[in-house]
Amino acid sequence: MVTEKPILYTTGCPRCKVLEAKLNSKHIEYEIVTDMDVMEQLGIQTAPTLKVAGRMMDFGTANKWVNEQ
Repeated sequence: MVTEKPILYTTGCPRCKVLEAKLNSKHIEYEIVTDMDVMEQLGIQTAPTLKVAGRMMDFGTANKWVNEQ
């Protein structure tokens, strides 16, 4: 079974950096997208947004997901 890496949509804001640090501390491999046009096309309105297995998560939900890993 092939599993996709999570994708972190980030603007580099303080919350983005917190989520990135948490992902790194848990040794979770992920991709980073910083392209605002891509985020806009996907309808992302808040950063950071984490996409895991097709599910888009806001900061709070993503934090909870990382903590459970």
